[in-house]
Amino acid sequence: MLRELITDGRVVLLGAVQQEILSGIRDANQYNRLKSYLRAFPNLELDLEDYELASEFYNICRSNGIQGANTDFLICSTAARRNYKIITTDNDFENFSQHIPIILFRC
Repeated sequence: MLRELITDGRVVLLGAVQQEILSGIRDANQYNRLKSYLRAFPNLELDLEDYELASEFYNICRSNGIQGANTDFLICSTAARRNYKIITTDNDFENFSQHIPIILFRC
């Protein structure tokens, strides 16, 4: 299913996510190869409203006892504003979805 979404050009990547994926890779060849692969995904340009909504989502979840990383809430806000589904294996997003309007894609 994921392969089909990628092939159809229906997957975008945030620069912050690319940074997280690439951070900590010590082998230069592996780093450059992965960086090249990730460049195949369109980079989603962000607006000020994405950052503002991310902070709002952070505050909503935190007030409900749910912790999360700033990047995670940025993913949530950009997806929510554009009616995109979030592809993830991170269970934190399931917790977020109980309090903020995100849609998770189930593979």
